[in-house]
Amino acid sequence: MTVSDTNPTLAASDVGAAIGLLTRIPVRVDMDRATARGAKAAWAYPIAGLIVGFLVGIVGIGASLLGVPAPLAAALGLAVGIIVTGAMHEDGLADTADGLWGGWDPEGRLKIMKDSYIGAYGVIAIVLSLLIRWMILTTLIDADGGLWMIIAIAALSRTAMVVLMTWLPNARTGGLSRAVGRPDKMTAVIAAAIGGGFAIISLGGTIIIAAGITVLATLGCGIIARAKIGGQTGDILGATQQICEMGLGIGLICALAL
Repeated sequence: MTVSDTNPTLAASDVGAAIGLLTRIPVRVDMDRATARGAKAAWAYPIAGLIVGFLVGIVGIGASLLGVPAPLAAALGLAVGIIVTGAMHEDGLADTADGLWGGWDPEGRLKIMKDSYIGAYGVIAIVLSLLIRWMILTTLIDADGGLWMIIAIAALSRTAMVVLMTWLPNARTGGLSRAVGRPDKMTAVIAAAIGGGFAIISLGGTIIIAAGITVLATLGCGIIARAKIGGQTGDILGATQQICEMGLGIGLICALAL
């Protein structure tokens, strides 16, 4: 029996482990316990998302209330989000774009994704991501309930990471995703309950749109990753978070216009 077999499904320390892994927020983490827990702590990823979304939203909306023009306020909120997460998801998006579309076979794609250099596909992906998310924030910071939408987007997009970790095997023998491990189904269910539960409270009827977008975006990312490299990596998870965030933002803005 392994250590993880004797661990409970939930542990209070998982929240600190998730925040420590997905953000640069200084938290005290028991590394021995976090290592032993491994992927079981993934249920808390949506909670880390809630914190990131709150910081992004409060800075953007706060700046707007102080008279800063919405586009500039959105840029400030976006910058805070990037600083708080250490741009790890943007880095994953860039590496994924370079690898999946720059390589000719799974081995070559994984090699490109591991390379620290960024190529044309990666640059274009980051530029488009920043532009789209900036425009989303520009709209949401002036919308009724905008703060709750921003937080819900951050939580749901990180819930997608847990689902993908559970669904797909690791594509390589090393790396961050491999080190963390694969969550079991119950861990994914708890993560979905946390992210989805908050979204239901904050989004009301538009949760149907948000849930549909999250499922479709996660499914699409998973199908492409499995076809291109045979599974998921930390970069794939980061790219999935970014794609879900953009899809959710666009969908909620469209819902506001109805």
